Amino acid sequence: MGIDLLEYQTTLDARFSLSGIGVHSGESVSIHFNPADADTGIVFQRIDENAEGKVIRALAAEVGETDFCTGLGDTSGDHVATVEHLMAALSAMGIDNAAIEIDGGEVPIMDGSAAVFVEAFRQAGIRQLDVKRRYIRIKKPVRIGMGNSWAEFLPHDGTRFEVEIDFESPAIGRQAFAVDMNAEVFAREIARARTFGFIKDVERLWAAGFALGSSLENSVVIGEDHRVINMEGLRYEDEFVRHKMLDAVGDLALAGARFIGCFRSYRGGHRLNAAALRHLLTDPSAFEIVETTRRERGRGAEMIAVNAPVYAPWVL
Repeated sequence: MGIDLLEYQTTLDARFSLSGIGVHSGESVSIHFNPADADTGIVFQRIDENAEGKVIRALAAEVGETDFCTGLGDTSGDHVATVEHLMAALSAMGIDNAAIEIDGGEVPIMDGSAAVFVEAFRQAGIRQLDVKRRYIRIKKPVRIGMGNSWAEFLPHDGTRFEVEIDFESPAIGRQAFAVDMNAEVFAREIARARTFGFIKDVERLWAAGFALGSSLENSVVIGEDHRVINMEGLRYEDEFVRHKMLDAVGDLALAGARFIGCFRSYRGGHRLNAAALRHLLTDPSAFEIVETTRRERGRGAEMIAVNAPVYAPWVL
């Protein structure tokens, strides 16, 4: 195949920690990243005083809330909200296994993007393990619609994202962005795109318990006059659609394996991303599980289908 795929699973090379506030809870939180064995996947564990300490796997089957963020676990017990930026960075940077301890119910928002996570992973280092990595290869188109929004997976020789948004506000309007995804592209073109919102929605969000930690330090804010009120302006001319792509990368990372195919969406969001992923994974005829193999010395890697065990993470 004409695509660059890693043959073996990876993990972090060293433990490290980050601290910040939750964009919705407004509470301070520390998060600790630990290397993990092959086939662990990405797992979270709450370590705050009142937590049960159960392991929460970063998988589609664990998705709970999708209003304004993506949350894992049961909100009446141990759960972790706003995982999408972190999951995007883990997936795009090629990290398959990590054990993450967190002393609160929400991943810190940092600067509203995934850039801090990308840099932290680079500093910690990424270590290759001796177990093969598996991929989800899309075999046929799968599409889902929600009102005027839609999302679909298509067969493609690589991992591609095509995201389009359409807002009434002239500050955003209609924007589209498409890339063939890899670690370099993500770090350069997508990771720095920040979450955004409208000043007119602030009181409604506060009343509903959201955006309590939002500020100009971690969000792009659009004022009543449809202008960006952040003094530094935008990081990219089309930062809004790039952030929506960042969210999509993180939401689809909950498949439990990277996909080989193209994901396209129009006016998408966390709820649509989660629904599209579930729609794909509940149709066994739409995908196959593959891994790389090197048949002869000096030849490039090829992909072969493998039998997925019944406990595979992509089985809902």
